[in-house]
Amino acid sequence: MNIPRNEQRILHLLAQGGRIELEKDENKRIEDLWCLTRDGWVYPDFTLELFRSLKRKKAIASANGGPYRITRRGLELVRSRPDNR
Repeated sequence: MNIPRNEQRILHLLAQGGRIELEKDENKRIEDLWCLTRDGWVYPDFTLELFRSLKRKKAIASANGGPYRITRRGLELVRSRPDNR
């Protein structure tokens, strides 16, 4: 499956140890979200639409209320690059 370049970038960050943090309001709706690298830097071009797209493709998942991380399906979707560890 071909996925867009912006989704590839996020999956690369997550494959290297990054995570997606959410902030929800009192109605359990997403108020704010961040894509953090393994070093703690915030990726600037991460949007709610991009998050929903990755979740719909089952490329990311949350376990036990923790941050969203890449799944095995996400690892299959990501194209290899020399800077992946």
